[in-house]
Amino acid sequence: MNLDLFILALADGISYASLLFLVALGLTLIFGVLRILNVAHGSLYAFGGYLAATLSLAVAGREPSTGTLLLCLVGAALIVGIVIGSILELGLLRRVQDRDPVVKLLITFAAFMIFEDIQRLVWGASPYSAPEIVVRFGTIDVAGGTFTRYQLLFIPGVALATYAALLLFLKNTSLGKQVVAVTHDREVATAIGIDARRIGYLVFIVGAVLGALGGALTAPTTSLLPGVGTEMIVLSFAVVATAGMGQITGALIAALLIGLARSIALYTLPELEVVVPYLIMLAVLLVRPNGLLTVAESRKI
Repeated sequence: MNLDLFILALADGISYASLLFLVALGLTLIFGVLRILNVAHGSLYAFGGYLAATLSLAVAGREPSTGTLLLCLVGAALIVGIVIGSILELGLLRRVQDRDPVVKLLITFAAFMIFEDIQRLVWGASPYSAPEIVVRFGTIDVAGGTFTRYQLLFIPGVALATYAALLLFLKNTSLGKQVVAVTHDREVATAIGIDARRIGYLVFIVGAVLGALGGALTAPTTSLLPGVGTEMIVLSFAVVATAGMGQITGALIAALLIGLARSIALYTLPELEVVVPYLIMLAVLLVRPNGLLTVAESRKI
């Protein structure tokens, strides 16, 4: 691989890794607090993308400003995250909080299948896309290739800003410290007066919004088709498993590793593109079974 090709792969990889990180971040937040592997997170990604495209197309005929188009993306993520997140957490998962983890996993899988059918019912099988905002951001030349500023600068900027804001929130606010306490030990946190159910709901909504935001930011760059959430949730699980369950910084590192490796494979050995993320996950877990940044925990008796 020559230098120019490597730079192209690097640019593509960073953009994809940023989207993957946002979705995986929501997934790892939810698991960290609620100890639930939320398969329905893929539906949040898909609904966020479809609603963002729908809103963007609805305002496209009125010559909207760039700010209005960005508001459509963020608004779609908030609507999907709050509405569907509330349905999942209050209507389903809260009722089975004390059940076996396998039961909770199966419930989220059932919800995912139902949401997939709802998605087809509402938007059909035709591709959806809203590229107007990508055009507004313009292009930039990198190593002889042309990239959109939206993909190369804006999406990674959103991912890094989200990461930094979340770390500051967890370390420097009272509510954030309560989230950390519930993450470490739900029973002890409850014993000292923290409302673990309230914290769980708030974290689930934040995680759901992040998942939907990943889809909303993807909508202007690709055509959305039925099943779009399936690939993303599988790759997000790979990121979370590689990072270590509940690890925010680990999710960032793992998303970069998987995103860059996938992009390099796409440019050099396209036939390995699908399998490379899972080879990375396997290699990491063979060396560190608990993930990149997770240490083994002592078992409670």
